Amino acid sequence: MRLEPKPAPTLAVTLLYPLGAVAATLVITSLLVLVAGASPFSVFYLVAKGAAGSQFALLETLTRSTPLIFTGLAVAVAFRARLWNIGAEAQLYVGGIVTVVLGTGALPLPAFLLIPIIMVVAMAGGALMLLGPAVLKTRFGVDEVVTTLLLNFIVLLFVSMLLEGPLKDPMGLGWPQSSKVIAGAQLPRIIQGKRLHYGFVIAIVSALIVWVIMKKTTLGYEMRAVGHNPQAAGFAGIPVNRVLMKTALLSGGLAALAGFSEVSGLKGNLTLDLSPGYGYSGIVVAMLAMLNPVGVVVSAIFVAGIFVGADAMSRAAQVPSYIADVMVATALLTMVVAILMTRFRIRWK
Repeated sequence: MRLEPKPAPTLAVTLLYPLGAVAATLVITSLLVLVAGASPFSVFYLVAKGAAGSQFALLETLTRSTPLIFTGLAVAVAFRARLWNIGAEAQLYVGGIVTVVLGTGALPLPAFLLIPIIMVVAMAGGALMLLGPAVLKTRFGVDEVVTTLLLNFIVLLFVSMLLEGPLKDPMGLGWPQSSKVIAGAQLPRIIQGKRLHYGFVIAIVSALIVWVIMKKTTLGYEMRAVGHNPQAAGFAGIPVNRVLMKTALLSGGLAALAGFSEVSGLKGNLTLDLSPGYGYSGIVVAMLAMLNPVGVVVSAIFVAGIFVGADAMSRAAQVPSYIADVMVATALLTMVVAILMTRFRIRWK
């Protein structure tokens, strides 16, 4: 058995394989649901109802999708240039740290100035967090998968130290959490009384900006060229290392916005459980979207809907909510196979 490259796939084929991946995910998950003693149809109905069956459910899905859009965009940008950023979790927490440091009264500015400044500084922090692994990759050939993955644990330990030390809330009754950000540093809610905030709007705008960068600018062309074949891109005069550096800055900054939006828009402070794995889930989101920035929005809402709906389904059907993790992981594996099949055909000898 060997793999042969295919010619450029048609639009129909490009859409068919991802749909097949989703169908395969549902089939595999159905078998697990049957083992758990429940009906797959009722479980999937309860998941869909829990994710979008009411205004509250739909708004919760959109709220959960906000950090996933940011981390999905970060991964999509990096992977497009073959910079394997597995450290979006670390960059997210760096964004949260910056938001707390600047948003708890360090800058006495009105909200219309304070929020943009915090966003920019948070993006700078996340960008620098990924710039280090990018330098190690381009200068010394160090595998960025290892460095970015290890940084996730290092940053989480650093956050733990901060929450037990300089950032610990003196009014927090001993809990490892930071002080609340001031009102001027908080993103307003889109609907009063609900949890959905303007971080979701920022995420949508970010996706459109990234799409423009990827499709309409020289940098986007260079990123795609480096991602397809870095040797050929260098031979054609594209500065490969410089493109990777720019990609790292953009990717890290986008991931840091997830931490900013969670602290400023939803949580109000920094805790160790700020992210239940948004950085890792962003990889699934980006792959489901086939690294398309606009598709990231759709896949992030889809993944968020699975998580939100699974919570409601678990209570109604007595099926463990961990089935959502299995669905997301299976979707990633089947999508990887789908992407492979769009580019190669299997030849049997």
